[in-house]
Amino acid sequence: MRNRILGAILATTVMAVVLFGLPLALAVQHLYHSEAVVRLEREAARATTRVPDSFGSSGDPVELPAASDQTQLALYSADGRLVTGTGPAAVEAPVRAAFGGRVAEQTIDDRIVVVVPVADEERVVAVVRAALPARVVDARVRRAWLVMAALAAGAVAVAALVARALAGHLSRPVDALAQAAARLGEGDFSARAGRSGVAEVDAVASTLDTTGARLGQVLARERAFSADASHQLRTALAGLRLRLEAARLLPGADQGQAIADALAEVDRLEATVEQLLALARDAGVARDRLDLSRVVEAVEQGWRGRLGASGRPLRFQVEGGLPPVRASEAAVLQILDVLVGNAAEHGSGTVTVRVRAAPGGLAIEVGDEGPGVSGDPERVFARRAGSVDGHGIGLALARSLAEAEGGRLLLQRPVPAPVFALLLQADPAPELADATLG
Repeated sequence: MRNRILGAILATTVMAVVLFGLPLALAVQHLYHSEAVVRLEREAARATTRVPDSFGSSGDPVELPAASDQTQLALYSADGRLVTGTGPAAVEAPVRAAFGGRVAEQTIDDRIVVVVPVADEERVVAVVRAALPARVVDARVRRAWLVMAALAAGAVAVAALVARALAGHLSRPVDALAQAAARLGEGDFSARAGRSGVAEVDAVASTLDTTGARLGQVLARERAFSADASHQLRTALAGLRLRLEAARLLPGADQGQAIADALAEVDRLEATVEQLLALARDAGVARDRLDLSRVVEAVEQGWRGRLGASGRPLRFQVEGGLPPVRASEAAVLQILDVLVGNAAEHGSGTVTVRVRAAPGGLAIEVGDEGPGVSGDPERVFARRAGSVDGHGIGLALARSLAEAEGGRLLLQRPVPAPVFALLLQADPAPELADATLG
């Protein structure tokens, strides 16, 4: 890029110098020629003052003045004879033209010739011829052209220095952008482009930095989401495997019912996988008014039988006059599935799901009668905390889903009888809560 900028600036400078210099050079040539003609005419006119009025009749000798530089003066009589001075004996065209009573000028044999008539009572009695070698004028023109060429070369040299500095100033931030883009392409989303002070380049750098940050966040979220989701699925698959092995090994077990239960669990897992994939990509997930009655019904169908098999009741408490909220039903179901599953695995006694109004929105609380969580309540949401006490991975997934829906998930009461609360913001639209329980 640097060479292209340098070449473009130099080409533009050279073109400008040529387009400006050529007409100027021709104008200088014409100017010096015109100056020579004017000087010759002035020399010839000064010489005519030495010709007496009686020259035509008396034929008295005439002494022409000394000419400056290399100018040659000559006096011709009315019959075309060279009387005095330096000039050709033969009559030239401008001499004949001057006998017509006008000043004549012509370049003949590399000489600039100017002829001025000498009149006596409106009659031309003689002419004065002034001549100058054209090489004298050509030498002045060449010296002027050399000066102009030197100035043009200096202008191009200065333009080259400016172009080099400008090309470096412009190409360095662009090269930095290219390097940052290459690092992004290689997966380094921490790459950031520096600022150069060029507004347009800095705007692109800012956009590239924002894109890198967003890509890094999306990738980190998808990786964490995939890890958490795989943990949830592995837990469910492990439970399914245990039930199938128990049905196969225990004598008198109803294997047909075990297979039917396993197929139902597989269907549930398949739906869970599809929902998690859609949530991870944030595509195809509807965020319409949340139908709480359908959410409660799905949680009840999914967990009442499993909790009941362990002798643990599942209770629902749904208040009236709930504010409407907009959230993905699949996300809310996954969050509640994690919370109820956490209560089933780590808690004891009755599992209670309570839906109530909260300041600015809606709260869905899940609690049990277990001893609760000791220590820092936030520790249970820390990813990979499951290596300590079995909590964390599922709850981390649930919290990330809640935050993606614009809500919050917190441990509202750690001990005793812990209660987790999912807080969702109320829909600002002024419609009635047609999607809540009536």
